[in-house]
Amino acid sequence: MTDDLVVMLTAFNEEYKAVHQRLTGITTHRHDRGTRFEIGTIPGSSCRVALALAGKGSQSAAVLSERAVQEFSPAAIMFVGVAGALWDTPLGDVVVATHVYAYHGGTSEDDGLKARPRVWETDHEVSQIAQHVARAGSWAHGLPPETAVHFGVIAAGEVVQNSRISAEARWIRQHYNDALAIEMEAAGVAQAGHLSGSPVAVVRGISDKADGSKTTAADRSWQPKAAANAAAFAVHLATELVRERKQAAMNDDTTPGHGTVYSTSHGQVGIQAVNVTGSTVWQNTGPSAMSTPDFAAELASLRNDLARERHRGRLDNDTYDAARTELDIADGALESATPESRKTFVLALKRLGGLIADLTGLAAKITALITAAKGIS
Repeated sequence: MTDDLVVMLTAFNEEYKAVHQRLTGITTHRHDRGTRFEIGTIPGSSCRVALALAGKGSQSAAVLSERAVQEFSPAAIMFVGVAGALWDTPLGDVVVATHVYAYHGGTSEDDGLKARPRVWETDHEVSQIAQHVARAGSWAHGLPPETAVHFGVIAAGEVVQNSRISAEARWIRQHYNDALAIEMEAAGVAQAGHLSGSPVAVVRGISDKADGSKTTAADRSWQPKAAANAAAFAVHLATELVRERKQAAMNDDTTPGHGTVYSTSHGQVGIQAVNVTGSTVWQNTGPSAMSTPDFAAELASLRNDLARERHRGRLDNDTYDAARTELDIADGALESATPESRKTFVLALKRLGGLIADLTGLAAKITALITAAKGIS
């Protein structure tokens, strides 16, 4: 897997341009069957994006998704673009799929058409990171303040839906009435991701109501706005996903003796192991005796530590959720380099330390971070 690269596919050029303009250092990569990818970097990050135009419909989306996985082994595949709303979601808002329905599956019998649903659930890690990005809110910088992110089901079929009274609209309402948005590609991408083992994220901006009011003039107005909003969220999601994947790789504790030792008292620290690689030793000798830690990386490491402790059964769900909240607060405080934000950062770490005081290793790590943060003038 290429941990620093995410594939983004779009159905048409307005969506493609919305992603393209958020990339720098763009180069062209040609697949040997003719598919053209443009690879660029998201500014301010190490995340690379391989962007391609898939065209409309699930079949072409599935083929290009599979092709992209084979070509790049990406950290994830994202389909980014516009969609119609099914339950009056405001125009311009973003919908991120928690599940994808292929709503055209069924069997025709004498007493009518019977639904045969197919559904794919979004990868848990991708879903968790997307929720974090939505809570943090920085993705919406420069957008109208009322722009919101919704998490829910996206229905995918092979027709443009523009009615609330048609037979197909009644079919969706009867069998798939929890869907928030409707479009034409997500089922193919989800199936390709399922078969290839690649995580999938579907990010859609709402450009119409799918209720008969869709017109060419309205599309000219709302499709660029909806595509831009979806692209803004998608690049933030990709950046965070790559950051966490890299941090997890750095924290992969597979070598005997590999680890981090924190000492909060004066004196020597002894390390006995077969091999010691990549280890860090902090001693409480004052800020001048050590370099300032990368707080963002340390917070990401804490997230992974907490997840492992919960997986081991040493941290209950309520405490885990509360601890994640304090980490979110600390992350937010890092973005503003002011004395007040430093106090917020330290207080969040103190509350976090109280929540996991029974986990002595993690508690010591947090204590060391607090000491380092206090020592910064």
